[in-house]
Amino acid sequence: MGTKIFNKLNYSLLPTPIHKLENLSRHLNANIYCKRDDLTGFAFGGNKTRKLDYLIHEAIELGADTIVAVGAYQSNFCRIASAYGAACGLEVWLVLGGKRPEKATANLMLDYLFGANIVDVDSYEWNDWEERARLLTRELDAKEKKVYSMPIGGSTKTGSLGYVDCMKEIKEYSDVNGIEFKNVFHATGSAGTQSGLVVGKTLMAWQGLINGIAITKNSEQITKEVKALSEETGKLFDIKINDADILVDDNYIGEAYGIETDGAKEAISLFAKCEGILLDNVYSGKAAAGMIDYIRKGVFKSTDNVLFIHTGGNIQLFK
Repeated sequence: MGTKIFNKLNYSLLPTPIHKLENLSRHLNANIYCKRDDLTGFAFGGNKTRKLDYLIHEAIELGADTIVAVGAYQSNFCRIASAYGAACGLEVWLVLGGKRPEKATANLMLDYLFGANIVDVDSYEWNDWEERARLLTRELDAKEKKVYSMPIGGSTKTGSLGYVDCMKEIKEYSDVNGIEFKNVFHATGSAGTQSGLVVGKTLMAWQGLINGIAITKNSEQITKEVKALSEETGKLFDIKINDADILVDDNYIGEAYGIETDGAKEAISLFAKCEGILLDNVYSGKAAAGMIDYIRKGVFKSTDNVLFIHTGGNIQLFK
């Protein structure tokens, strides 16, 4: 990443390993590797720890004593933000939307365990969640709290730096092991993960394709958001983004965000039975379903090396 250095916390256990999924590769007649970002370690891990290493460092640097995070009741980002708050001595407020569950399980149970304060929003609209978070931030400001407020998924230029790092790790693995990945697959939702990967691809002149499998919105919406955030993050490095590097496929969402699909169920079963790796129904399962469908349709050669970024979230299985 040139001479640019951005400070961060180091709660994530990095670099995460990459290994070949031998059994799944044989089953699908492909060369499938997995980047294990489910193993970043902190608070059950997942892609959000990379982002929060940067975001919480920035919050502390700005003198914050309180953080506000936004998401659904089973938000991985909010679970990990709660843990960072506990570890760093910050007061945590979560704005959680959707239908409040009768019993706190999985991520929501952990939010409470980490000591987070919960504000409920009886709506499935992200805009409603964000508006309530803005109101909450003003309320906390009025109480003389020093608030650092984060959008859904922590998808800011600061948060995206975590996945610039991830692409650097992928490139280093390829260089050291002589393994070229022509296709990378991952779940894309709030734009932060994919934006970081796209910026990293540009910085390192990596030639493969980054395939974002949409799990929240349609491809047009996510492409627009990834483009905007990639360009904003790219300015930190004085680089320009090629629109052709932003690939989003919305064919695997199913009925809606968070709703289970047959493809995701099959992917979860295959990863579990072939490799002992757990995926979830919301994010990684749908991303894996997209990758598996590409393989079966012969979108690329069976001899090509494919990399699946496991972004975590498997605690959803216990909701």
